[in-house]
Amino acid sequence: MRRTSLALLCLLAACQREPMAGEGGNSRAAPASGLERAAIASGVIADATKVSPIGLFQRSHEAGRDALCVVPDKGGAMRFGLEANFGDEQSCHGRGSARRAGNKLILHFSGGGRCIIVAQYDGDQVALPGVVDLACADLCEGRSSLEGVSFPRIAGDAATALRVRDKGGDALCPS
Repeated sequence: MRRTSLALLCLLAACQREPMAGEGGNSRAAPASGLERAAIASGVIADATKVSPIGLFQRSHEAGRDALCVVPDKGGAMRFGLEANFGDEQSCHGRGSARRAGNKLILHFSGGGRCIIVAQYDGDQVALPGVVDLACADLCEGRSSLEGVSFPRIAGDAATALRVRDKGGDALCPS
C-alpha cells in the first residue's frame, strides 16, 4: 500500500506543469515539461519562441486546400493571407496583420468586421481555436467556419509565401 501511494505521488509530481504567462512565471509561456526543455536544450526540437512565423502553412485534403501565408511588412510588422476550403461554395478567406506573442499568433483581419483570432503557434503549425468570435463569420461562405482549422508549415521563407495562390488564382499574400 505504501509503495503504491509513493508511486502515485511520484507520478503526480512528474505531471505538474510549468506556470503559464501571467501565472507568476516569466512573460512568455514556458515549455510544458522537463523533457521538452531538455529536448530544446539538446537541439532535438526547435524552441518555438525563436522560430519566426514567416512562411507558408498549408494542408491539402479531400475538400480542397487550406493555406496561410505570413510575410514581413513595413517596419518589422507581419501580414497574412488565409484560405480554408470545405468543398463547393464552402470556404473562408481573409487578410490582415499578424503579431507574435509568445506561443500565440494574433491574426487581426482587415475589412469591415472586427475579427481577431488568437491562434496557437508551435513553430511547425498554426492552429486556430475551436471557438472564434462571431465577427469572423463574415469571412466564411455557406456553413463553413474557421473554428479548429490548423495549418502545418511547409516553407519557412517569405518568397514561397508570396508565390502561393488562392482558389481564384490571385495571390494569397499580395506583395
